[in-house]
Amino acid sequence: MSNIDEILTRRVTNIIPSKSKLQELLNSGKKLNVYLGIDPTATRIHIGHAVALRKLQEFVELGHNITFLIGDATALIGDTSDKDGERPVLTSNEIKNNFKTYKKQVSKILDFSKVKVKFNSSWLKKLNYLDTVKLAQYFSFGDFAGRELIKKRLKDKKKVGLHEALYPVMQGYDSYFLNTDIQIGGADQTFNMMAGRDLQKKLRNKETYVLVTGYLTGTDGRKMSKSWGNAIWLTDNADEIYGKAMSLPDELIVEYFENATNTDSQKIREIAKALKNGVNPIELKKELAYRLVLELRNKKEALKAKNTFEKSFQKHTPEYSLEVKLQKTLAETVAPYTNLKSVSDAKRLIQQGGLTINGDMITDFSFRAKKNDTIKIGKKVFGKLV
Repeated sequence: MSNIDEILTRRVTNIIPSKSKLQELLNSGKKLNVYLGIDPTATRIHIGHAVALRKLQEFVELGHNITFLIGDATALIGDTSDKDGERPVLTSNEIKNNFKTYKKQVSKILDFSKVKVKFNSSWLKKLNYLDTVKLAQYFSFGDFAGRELIKKRLKDKKKVGLHEALYPVMQGYDSYFLNTDIQIGGADQTFNMMAGRDLQKKLRNKETYVLVTGYLTGTDGRKMSKSWGNAIWLTDNADEIYGKAMSLPDELIVEYFENATNTDSQKIREIAKALKNGVNPIELKKELAYRLVLELRNKKEALKAKNTFEKSFQKHTPEYSLEVKLQKTLAETVAPYTNLKSVSDAKRLIQQGGLTINGDMITDFSFRAKKNDTIKIGKKVFGKLV
């Protein structure tokens, strides 16, 4: 597999219009305009967000013209691509404050010395009323209303703000303004990225490409989410990164090597084969945890985190490794970390003495745990209640 072929395969779930056409363009040697955009609606980035950042860095290393776009103007609208309700409207000051830590975090993945950082307010604020109306004419409101989450909100009689329909229009204009050849983003951004592809086709008759990256499952097997406390954040310290990796379900080991590290693909195939042949997963988790800390921090911190975890594990007094979201009941809190991920499975585990809180075995379903309590679920999950 060639380097370009691997770039268009690893961490990629879709390429529009096709992988073969983009591969042909990349093999031509032409310098392409590639961009990835983010809206600074939060202050932390987890390694799931970083899947697309890693893909962008691969194009940096190929020597293309790379733009890291800050959607400070589109953030005023709020993208609801993966939300079941309106995003709260942010003020300009909130957006600026949110962005302050972004570059520092992203620098762990992206080489900013070879990347142009741009803010879309620099061109979107220049659009007047007539410009916006003309742009909107290139798009169908029916397509927007037909999106799954929008349909659901309308069916449930939830408000869908008219301004939300302008989001893909403005993101499409970003792509047009930057004369983009390749847009990179997660699956939830496909509709918005297609708006840019359509606008380029209609206004320039230019073929452009949408590269959709894969996503990373959360540390408990569900979608990675701040609200569920199942994310590894770029701001986590070395011990937290290492410990969270050690708490991963065995079936996520290969996925994390593939999507969350720069481990060689041949090495990943060997790891997958070793798992299939019955190798002890804990040794591979140690390798994964070390690799994550090495790439997000440095070798010294990776070695220290490894030693700290092994010492704690051997003493059966594991340090903080996972944020476990406190739910209404103890069984609901434990359920996501059981084999069947169900309340009934959680109750069985609790009855069998598989739950420890603050060092004490808990078998009473009515026990009231508190935030910041330490928790151990089964033999592999260690953490703190949040």
